[in-house]
Amino acid sequence: MKRIAPWIEAMRLRTLPVSVAGVVLAIGYARHFGCAELLPAMLCLAFAILAQIASNFANEYYDFRAGLDKAGREGPRRGVTEGDITPRAMLAATFITLGAACAVGCSLLLFGPWWLLPAGIAIALGVLAYSTGPYPLSRHGLGEVAVMLFFGIVPVNLTFYIMNGAFNHEVLLGSLSAGFMGANVLLVNNYRDVDDDRSVGKHTLTVMIGRRATWTLYLTSGILAVLLMAGIWATLPPATWAIPAIYLLLHLRLCYMLCTRTGRRLNPLLGLTAIAMAAYCVAFACVA
Repeated sequence: MKRIAPWIEAMRLRTLPVSVAGVVLAIGYARHFGCAELLPAMLCLAFAILAQIASNFANEYYDFRAGLDKAGREGPRRGVTEGDITPRAMLAATFITLGAACAVGCSLLLFGPWWLLPAGIAIALGVLAYSTGPYPLSRHGLGEVAVMLFFGIVPVNLTFYIMNGAFNHEVLLGSLSAGFMGANVLLVNNYRDVDDDRSVGKHTLTVMIGRRATWTLYLTSGILAVLLMAGIWATLPPATWAIPAIYLLLHLRLCYMLCTRTGRRLNPLLGLTAIAMAAYCVAFACVA
């Protein structure tokens, strides 16, 4: 169990609901438009989860190699930095997991056109580009943009397309909504780590704009996430409008927690932000 625990920590289970949420939201839209299919939906879900785990492994390895992590950091324990996992093992796990994601992604060619292959390759490269390469996105204030793209716009639209065979403007708005909610998870992470990141020269968005602006962005993103889906909610029975209302109330509570806590006390908020996103998307999928 002691050998497994560092790997479970490295998967960052608190954040995995983000990858689940985008696919589930797409399933909700597919149900609404009468085109939901179980098998491709489950394959999209498996691909999204594996890709996120690979991204988390890559982030831990490449941040360690660049000297951006240090022992005793405010966030969750980093296995490579603390010596629980060897760098070689983490690098191998990154590419094994990414390879598994690519294998699942190739199976989706059975349900869609040829251009899904280059799209999948772009996603795989994005997994690595977040943490490494000539211009690592996470170190240049672009982490939140990457999350919006790869955990919102891409999974929601592509999952829906695979089931429906066409894109839809309402789904596009929903993908932006998922992107904003997902970006909020990273905002919490960077808000918590701002002092550690600043000390090692890691230029996250929070390091660049400060805590106050980050809190404002977190608040605004949650509100925009609900407003972007106002059109689809308007087509559903009024009783279902309680779902976005409850999300907004919870979001305001989480905003208060963000501005009144620091350091390790923000760790629960990271998971709560991800769970709130997933719960919202699951609820939508159930009533759509």
